[in-house]
Amino acid sequence: MGELVYVVTMSAVAVSAITGVLEAGRKPIDLFGVVLVALTSALGGGTMRDLLLERPVFWVANQTYLVAAVAAGVATFVLVRLARLPANLFLVPDALGLALFTIVGTQTAMTYGAPWFVASFLGVVTGVLGGVLRDILCNEVPLIFAGELYATASWAGAILFIALLRAGVDGSIPGLAAMAAIFLTRIAAIHWHLTLPSFAAKA
Repeated sequence: MGELVYVVTMSAVAVSAITGVLEAGRKPIDLFGVVLVALTSALGGGTMRDLLLERPVFWVANQTYLVAAVAAGVATFVLVRLARLPANLFLVPDALGLALFTIVGTQTAMTYGAPWFVASFLGVVTGVLGGVLRDILCNEVPLIFAGELYATASWAGAILFIALLRAGVDGSIPGLAAMAAIFLTRIAAIHWHLTLPSFAAKA
Protein backbone atom coordinates (compact mmCIF):
# COMPACT_ATOMS: atom_id res chain seq x y z
CA MET A 1 0.00 0.00 0.00
CA GLY A 2 2.85 2.39 0.82
CA GLU A 3 4.38 1.98 -2.64
CA LEU A 4 1.00 2.54 -4.30
CA VAL A 5 0.41 5.73 -2.30
CA TYR A 6 3.87 6.95 -3.31
CA VAL A 7 3.19 6.34 -7.01
CA VAL A 8 -0.24 7.97 -6.88
CA THR A 9 1.10 10.96 -4.94
CA MET A 10 3.95 11.43 -7.42
CA SER A 11 1.48 11.25 -10.29
CA ALA A 12 -0.79 13.78 -8.59
CA VAL A 13 2.12 16.16 -8.02
CA ALA A 14 3.19 16.00 -11.67
CA VAL A 15 -0.35 16.36 -13.02
CA SER A 16 -1.14 19.29 -10.72
CA ALA A 17 2.10 21.03 -11.69
CA ILE A 18 1.07 20.65 -15.32
CA THR A 19 -2.32 22.26 -14.61
CA GLY A 20 -0.56 25.17 -12.93
CA VAL A 21 1.57 25.81 -16.00
CA LEU A 22 -1.35 25.44 -18.41
CA GLU A 23 -3.37 28.03 -16.52
CA ALA A 24 -0.43 30.37 -15.89
CA GLY A 25 0.44 30.10 -19.57
CA ARG A 26 -2.64 32.16 -20.38
CA LYS A 27 -1.19 35.08 -18.41
CA PRO A 28 1.88 37.28 -19.08
CA ILE A 29 3.98 35.42 -16.47
CA ASP A 30 7.69 34.65 -16.83
CA LEU A 31 9.32 31.25 -16.26
CA PHE A 32 9.94 31.84 -12.54
CA GLY A 33 6.33 32.86 -12.00
CA VAL A 34 5.07 29.86 -13.95
CA VAL A 35 7.20 27.47 -11.87
CA LEU A 36 5.95 29.13 -8.67
CA VAL A 37 2.34 28.61 -9.78
CA ALA A 38 3.14 25.00 -10.68
CA LEU A 39 4.69 24.33 -7.26
CA THR A 40 1.80 25.95 -5.44
CA SER A 41 -0.71 23.91 -7.42
CA ALA A 42 1.19 20.66 -6.92
CA LEU A 43 2.18 20.99 -3.27
CA GLY A 44 -0.34 23.33 -1.62
CA GLY A 45 -3.08 20.87 -0.69
CA GLY A 46 -0.77 18.17 0.64
CA THR A 47 1.17 20.75 2.65
CA MET A 48 -1.97 21.94 4.45
CA ARG A 49 -3.06 18.35 5.09
CA ASP A 50 0.29 17.46 6.65
CA LEU A 51 0.32 20.59 8.82
CA LEU A 52 -3.17 19.78 10.12
CA LEU A 53 -2.14 16.19 10.84
CA GLU A 54 1.10 17.41 12.49
CA ARG A 55 3.16 15.11 10.30
CA PRO A 56 6.31 15.93 8.28
CA VAL A 57 5.34 17.86 5.15
CA PHE A 58 5.59 15.33 2.36
CA TRP A 59 7.82 17.29 -0.02
CA VAL A 60 10.14 18.36 2.78
CA ALA A 61 10.52 14.78 3.98
CA ASN A 62 11.10 13.56 0.41
CA GLN A 63 12.39 16.18 -1.99
CA THR A 64 11.68 13.90 -4.96
CA TYR A 65 8.17 15.35 -4.98
CA LEU A 66 9.60 18.85 -5.26
CA VAL A 67 11.92 17.81 -8.08
CA ALA A 68 9.03 16.12 -9.90
CA ALA A 69 6.88 19.25 -9.62
CA VAL A 70 9.66 21.49 -10.96
CA ALA A 71 10.49 19.08 -13.80
CA ALA A 72 6.85 18.69 -14.84
CA GLY A 73 6.37 22.46 -14.66
CA VAL A 74 9.41 23.32 -16.76
CA ALA A 75 8.68 20.60 -19.33
CA THR A 76 5.11 21.82 -19.73
CA PHE A 77 6.32 25.42 -20.01
CA VAL A 78 8.56 24.42 -22.91
CA LEU A 79 5.74 22.47 -24.58
CA VAL A 80 3.34 25.39 -24.29
CA ARG A 81 5.95 27.67 -25.89
CA LEU A 82 6.32 25.28 -28.83
CA ALA A 83 2.70 24.30 -29.46
CA ARG A 84 -0.60 26.13 -29.36
CA LEU A 85 -2.88 24.39 -26.89
CA PRO A 86 -6.64 24.77 -26.29
CA ALA A 87 -7.47 27.46 -23.71
CA ASN A 88 -9.31 25.07 -21.37
CA LEU A 89 -6.98 22.11 -21.76
CA PHE A 90 -5.97 22.35 -18.09
CA LEU A 91 -9.49 21.30 -16.98
CA VAL A 92 -8.88 17.63 -17.84
CA PRO A 93 -5.55 17.19 -15.99
CA ASP A 94 -7.04 19.28 -13.18
CA ALA A 95 -9.87 16.76 -12.83
CA LEU A 96 -7.30 13.95 -12.76
CA GLY A 97 -5.20 15.75 -10.15
CA LEU A 98 -8.33 16.34 -8.06
CA ALA A 99 -9.10 12.61 -8.11
CA LEU A 100 -5.56 11.50 -7.31
CA PHE A 101 -4.93 13.97 -4.51
CA THR A 102 -8.33 13.44 -2.87
CA ILE A 103 -7.77 9.72 -2.41
CA VAL A 104 -4.14 10.13 -1.35
CA GLY A 105 -5.19 12.74 1.20
CA THR A 106 -7.98 10.58 2.56
CA GLN A 107 -5.73 7.51 2.82
CA THR A 108 -2.97 9.52 4.53
CA ALA A 109 -5.39 10.97 7.08
CA MET A 110 -6.80 7.53 7.87
CA THR A 111 -3.30 6.13 8.26
CA TYR A 112 -2.62 8.83 10.86
CA GLY A 113 -5.71 7.85 12.83
CA ALA A 114 -8.14 10.58 11.75
CA PRO A 115 -11.84 9.70 12.15
CA TRP A 116 -13.52 8.83 8.86
CA PHE A 117 -15.37 12.12 8.50
CA VAL A 118 -12.25 14.16 9.24
CA ALA A 119 -10.28 11.97 6.83
CA SER A 120 -12.79 12.62 4.07
CA PHE A 121 -12.56 16.38 4.63
CA LEU A 122 -8.76 16.29 4.61
CA GLY A 123 -9.01 14.42 1.33
CA VAL A 124 -10.98 17.35 -0.06
CA VAL A 125 -8.44 19.83 1.33
CA THR A 126 -5.65 17.87 -0.34
CA GLY A 127 -7.57 17.72 -3.60
CA VAL A 128 -8.77 21.31 -3.95
CA LEU A 129 -6.47 23.67 -2.05
CA GLY A 130 -3.60 23.59 -4.55
CA GLY A 131 -6.02 24.49 -7.34
CA VAL A 132 -7.53 27.31 -5.29
CA LEU A 133 -4.09 28.82 -4.66
CA ARG A 134 -3.17 28.37 -8.34
CA ASP A 135 -6.28 30.22 -9.47
CA ILE A 136 -5.72 33.05 -6.98
CA LEU A 137 -2.11 33.51 -8.15
CA CYS A 138 -3.37 33.63 -11.75
CA ASN A 139 -6.05 36.18 -10.79
CA GLU A 140 -8.88 33.81 -11.68
CA VAL A 141 -12.03 32.84 -9.79
CA PRO A 142 -11.12 29.48 -8.18
CA LEU A 143 -12.76 26.53 -9.92
CA ILE A 144 -14.20 25.46 -6.57
CA PHE A 145 -16.43 28.56 -6.72
CA ALA A 146 -16.98 28.66 -10.48
CA GLY A 147 -20.19 26.66 -10.76
CA GLU A 148 -19.70 23.05 -11.89
CA LEU A 149 -19.30 20.32 -9.27
CA TYR A 150 -15.74 20.36 -7.92
CA ALA A 151 -15.33 20.00 -4.16
CA THR A 152 -18.61 18.05 -4.12
CA ALA A 153 -17.14 15.49 -6.51
CA SER A 154 -14.03 15.30 -4.36
CA TRP A 155 -15.93 14.78 -1.11
CA ALA A 156 -18.29 12.20 -2.62
CA GLY A 157 -15.29 10.26 -3.92
CA ALA A 158 -13.56 10.40 -0.54
CA ILE A 159 -16.65 9.03 1.20
CA LEU A 160 -17.03 6.32 -1.47
CA PHE A 161 -13.41 5.31 -0.87
CA ILE A 162 -13.96 5.04 2.88
CA ALA A 163 -17.23 3.14 2.40
CA LEU A 164 -15.56 0.58 0.16
CA LEU A 165 -12.77 0.10 2.69
CA ARG A 166 -15.29 -0.31 5.50
CA ALA A 167 -17.16 -2.85 3.36
CA GLY A 168 -14.01 -4.96 3.21
CA VAL A 169 -13.18 -4.47 -0.46
CA ASP A 170 -9.54 -5.50 -0.83
CA GLY A 171 -6.55 -4.31 -2.79
CA SER A 172 -6.46 -1.22 -4.93
CA ILE A 173 -10.12 -1.45 -5.97
CA PRO A 174 -11.46 1.13 -3.45
CA GLY A 175 -8.88 3.72 -4.48
CA LEU A 176 -9.24 3.13 -8.21
CA ALA A 177 -13.05 3.13 -8.05
CA ALA A 178 -13.15 6.33 -6.01
CA MET A 179 -10.63 8.11 -8.26
CA ALA A 180 -12.61 7.09 -11.34
CA ALA A 181 -15.81 8.36 -9.72
CA ILE A 182 -14.28 11.75 -8.91
CA PHE A 183 -12.71 12.15 -12.35
CA LEU A 184 -15.81 11.12 -14.28
CA THR A 185 -18.11 13.23 -12.09
CA ARG A 186 -15.94 16.29 -12.63
CA ILE A 187 -15.72 15.75 -16.39
CA ALA A 188 -19.50 15.19 -16.58
CA ALA A 189 -20.08 18.34 -14.53
CA ILE A 190 -17.95 20.36 -16.96
CA HIS A 191 -19.62 18.88 -20.02
CA TRP A 192 -23.22 19.18 -18.83
CA HIS A 193 -22.74 22.19 -16.51
CA LEU A 194 -23.87 20.26 -13.42
CA THR A 195 -24.07 22.46 -10.33
CA LEU A 196 -25.50 22.50 -6.85
CA PRO A 197 -28.41 24.85 -6.12
CA SER A 198 -27.08 28.33 -5.44
CA PHE A 199 -28.02 30.53 -2.50
CA ALA A 200 -29.61 33.89 -3.15
CA ALA A 201 -30.86 35.96 -0.23
CA LYS A 202 -34.22 37.60 -0.72
CA ALA A 203 -34.10 41.36 -1.02
